[in-house]
Amino acid sequence: MSTRPRTNTAPAAPWHPALSPAAVLRHDPRRGAHLLILPERVIVLHGHATAVVALCDGTRTVETIVEELTDRFPRAPIAHDVPAFLDGLRREGCLR
Repeated sequence: MSTRPRTNTAPAAPWHPALSPAAVLRHDPRRGAHLLILPERVIVLHGHATAVVALCDGTRTVETIVEELTDRFPRAPIAHDVPAFLDGLRREGCLR
């Protein structure tokens, strides 16, 4: 008979990233760049970042986003970079 306490090891529900209500994705023609606009700050998106953020509509999981981007950009290091990028945007309050 085991004396270890039982722990709940159920996997977490998959995250469906979406822009937070305070964030707006907008193209700035003057800068020639896409911006994530939040109260009192602006994040300039470089490279494929706009393609990543555009897929964050709340219907796709991170896994689905990675799959779609891998099809579009087969040589990019999507599997490692995109989840870390999305997590960083969530910590910054851009995504929910």
